[in-house]
Amino acid sequence: MSVLLSVPLWFTLAALGLAVSFLPRKTELCLGRRLGRLSLVVGGFKGRIAARNIKLAMPELDPIQARRLLELNAEHMGLLFFEYAHLFSPIPSHFRRYVAKNAVLTGTEHWQRARQKGKGVIFFCPHIGFWEMMAASAGLAGLEPVVVTKVLKPAWLDKKITACRSSTGVTAAYHPGSIATLLRALRKGGTVCFMNDQYARPPMGIPATFFGQRVDTLSAVVSLAKRTGAAVLPAYGYRDPSGVNRVVIEPELEFGTALEDARAGTQLVAAHVEGWIRRYPGQWLWIHRRFKNAVPA
Repeated sequence: MSVLLSVPLWFTLAALGLAVSFLPRKTELCLGRRLGRLSLVVGGFKGRIAARNIKLAMPELDPIQARRLLELNAEHMGLLFFEYAHLFSPIPSHFRRYVAKNAVLTGTEHWQRARQKGKGVIFFCPHIGFWEMMAASAGLAGLEPVVVTKVLKPAWLDKKITACRSSTGVTAAYHPGSIATLLRALRKGGTVCFMNDQYARPPMGIPATFFGQRVDTLSAVVSLAKRTGAAVLPAYGYRDPSGVNRVVIEPELEFGTALEDARAGTQLVAAHVEGWIRRYPGQWLWIHRRFKNAVPA
């Protein structure tokens, strides 16, 4: 991104972040939903991609039901716009306070039990609700999560996001090349996190059935668990009707013999993720090209 474009973007995001810093949560929820509905009318937030993915993944929905899901998802995207804006607030420690006020984490006893095994903990998570708040709530609870992510451009944007994450106790392992960082964390008994609902091209991704489609799916959770002996915990978040982001850590996933077979283990993870999305379909990232190169299962 050129300097001429970068400077106005910096000021725009900082101004937006300052503005949302003083918005009551109820007002933010109202404005976010309205923005989402408007975006659907004008073709924003990649509504066509979302509609195509919904039709492919949930053919059982009639046109009215599919349209209603698309509308709910557009409202969710509008809410995400406002929630993400808090990452750019120029007020020191604002994002940390925002998370503490609007997120509730449950299930930490499952993490504590898994951590006591001494081999580290691997979380796999979906893009449901506000995923930055999901990681941040775990960080504030002392789980010290290491999340797999990418370096953002321009550099000032990556620095700002990284600082917000760090303020809540979240660190990053950057992809590509994240495996070495993750292995070091697990060998020290640490906690690492994967978002396991996006398309992953081979060799990191292998085919798994997802919403009735055979599509490349991240296999790193299974391979790392087999290599290190780390416990694997499912975790997800969602936004409840009052606007509170509920983050839930589930009991350790028992792979059994599936841990010895990357395809079987990855399929177990994919099925778990699909179950969450079916539970909260309006809050998933339908705009992602998850079904790239997919074929009917």
